Amino acid sequence: MSSPAVARSSPGGSREMAPAPQGRGRFWEVGGGSGLRLERAAAESERWELLLRRGELLALGGHLKGALEAFAAALRRGAPARPECLGALVDCLVFNYRLRHGLSWSAAPAAGADGGACGLLRCLGCRGFLSEPVTVPCGHSYCRRCLRRELRARCRLCRDRLPPATASATDAEGTAPRPPPLAAAIAASDFRTSVVLNHLAEKWFPGQRERARAAGRLGELLHQGRYREALAAACEALRAEPSDLIVKIYRAESYAGLQEFKAAIEDLNAVLFQLPDWPEVYFRKGKVLYDAGFLGDALQLFLQCLALDEDFAPAKLQVQKILCDLLLPENLKEGLKGSSWSSLPCTKNRPFDFPSVMEESQSPSEPSPKQSEEIPEVTSEPVKGSLNRAQSAQSINSTETPAREDCLKRVSSEPVLSVQEKGVLLKRKLSLLEQDVIVNEDGRNKLKKQGAYGDIPEELIDVSDFECSLCMRLFFEPVTTPCGHSFCKNCLERCLDHAPYCPLCKESLKEYLADRRYCVTQLLEELIVKYLPDELSERKKIYDEETAELSHLTKNVPIFVCTMAYPTVPCPLHVFEPRYRLMIRRSIQTGTKQFGMCVSDTQNSFADYGCMLQIRNVHFLPDGRSVVDTVGGKRFRVLKRGMKDGYCTADIEYLEDVKVEDEDEIKNLRELHDLVYSQACSWFQNLRDRFRSQILQHFGSMPEREENLQATPNGPAWCWWLLAVLPVDPRYQLSVLSMKSLKERLTKIQHILTYFSRDQSK
Repeated sequence: MSSPAVARSSPGGSREMAPAPQGRGRFWEVGGGSGLRLERAAAESERWELLLRRGELLALGGHLKGALEAFAAALRRGAPARPECLGALVDCLVFNYRLRHGLSWSAAPAAGADGGACGLLRCLGCRGFLSEPVTVPCGHSYCRRCLRRELRARCRLCRDRLPPATASATDAEGTAPRPPPLAAAIAASDFRTSVVLNHLAEKWFPGQRERARAAGRLGELLHQGRYREALAAACEALRAEPSDLIVKIYRAESYAGLQEFKAAIEDLNAVLFQLPDWPEVYFRKGKVLYDAGFLGDALQLFLQCLALDEDFAPAKLQVQKILCDLLLPENLKEGLKGSSWSSLPCTKNRPFDFPSVMEESQSPSEPSPKQSEEIPEVTSEPVKGSLNRAQSAQSINSTETPAREDCLKRVSSEPVLSVQEKGVLLKRKLSLLEQDVIVNEDGRNKLKKQGAYGDIPEELIDVSDFECSLCMRLFFEPVTTPCGHSFCKNCLERCLDHAPYCPLCKESLKEYLADRRYCVTQLLEELIVKYLPDELSERKKIYDEETAELSHLTKNVPIFVCTMAYPTVPCPLHVFEPRYRLMIRRSIQTGTKQFGMCVSDTQNSFADYGCMLQIRNVHFLPDGRSVVDTVGGKRFRVLKRGMKDGYCTADIEYLEDVKVEDEDEIKNLRELHDLVYSQACSWFQNLRDRFRSQILQHFGSMPEREENLQATPNGPAWCWWLLAVLPVDPRYQLSVLSMKSLKERLTKIQHILTYFSRDQSK
């Protein structure tokens, strides 16, 4: 529960509620009647908190009108105006907006500038040329501009959260959460450019690369607030290349920074004329209108941006701010309760279906006659009518702000778009992702069908551009580190087994190692698939052969030289040596999840007999070490020893108990088994409590007696459990492990138990 609110007087004499300071206790209760005021304030605080919760639930249920009323009522009762609390309301508003205007829910990336000329290297965010490409942790690539300017909160394809521009950057809800380790590492490194992708961009598209550099310099000027210089540079760049839409956006920002809003709107309308489903342009246009004071029109454009791209963080933050401002009691008049509130777009088939709301709601597809009169039309002049229906185009530079009570009313009208923009929102015969926009001299645009990727001259495609610097072979499952270097996934993992540093630049990769995502760089893999299919097929063949060799369970089996292991008995391991890190990872990657365990031998490196271990779970530690949970499987005998990448290997044959067929022998074996089992139980029960609890903690309880003694190749499980807990010499244990006769094994165990039982009786 939040802190109680206290009553205070506003300049007009009315009373409003304000949060009380924390930790003051009874020292706040001074003066006559202060206790009563605090009780009333606490009750009022509970009311507005309930109203906020109600508004959030209504918004989650899709009931926009009720949610707006609940949030407005909470603000009237003294709730603090925090935009970050309106996330659910914004989502509901966008949902209703999309339904009202018939926009699809496709998650395909929006089209952007330069889509046809260099579609092969295209940013997933702005769909422009992939200038200074940065590969984010999920493996997808964006231009530095999209990441540095924080235009996106999540990846367009996989919706994974993108690293912020700085470690303390705010997210879409206005809060400042601590980023995940890898995201923080990338943010701290200022988005290191992917070396391989950047080289390909410069080699394949030098013209676009130079234009992108010029646009980057424009962005720096705008970031520094040097709007006059940015405007002059943008105009010069557009004279040389009139079709550069990114530069046109920068020029619009320059105009906006100089308070020349009409010129800024004209540039943005020109961009939208060619690419009407580019979310960023709607955001830029809405930002211009917002700065000019036209909140209603700006709100519609921000909603249009979010309707096209729900993860566009800056637009969501702006909608939150506008709604928070519009719902304040001083800005919300009583006259809005009727026509304006009911005219907001809301659906009739959503939960929280109150009758009063249903009677007042308008049809989402048919605006009322009053609304139809208020829909702004933009014809020859891009600004006139789109900023304020009652003002002329010249009044945009004035400081007068439109009446705020009209803002919510206009949200339900059509978006502030030009005639051309409206015509393409619902009818698109060709996807703009597969089109190349050509602007003719008469100003009309034609759409030329083109594939998703451009054609690269064959002489520019060199296999050496796609070689891993560690194995000197074609990339296979390429991954890109935060420092921008790319390697085969397996090659990089092997290097990180030895030291958490980049093999090329020696930059620390401790956070990258701790994260352990190693996502494949999608664009780099797509380029290899498209342009080097034969080389990739040969590379994959080599990889499959190596994997098949590693997955053989009798030839070149990896051997962990450490301790004794037994069938069915758990064997936890702490893996820290680089060679065994590699061995464990290979066992997992090949799918076998098995390796052999042998004790060391002074003459032959490891013993002649061992036990296979099955990996049940692996817990990786941040520094690369791991705790591996394994359990014993089959026993084996070593036929041939070998070595691979630092760890031991062996050709092996598996051991199985010789089955007894004669009924008399089976009967005698059963009697011996029951006798030894009883003797084992007696020995275990007579142990000291401390020893017994330690055994139970490490090895679990003793397995139950089995009815069928020859059901498994290794015999009863309790025998191996007993051998694991008995404090006997490893050589003695090894001799029992190698036995293929259950009768001999039981006899050996009986001798051991007899010896230890005598010690217990002393």
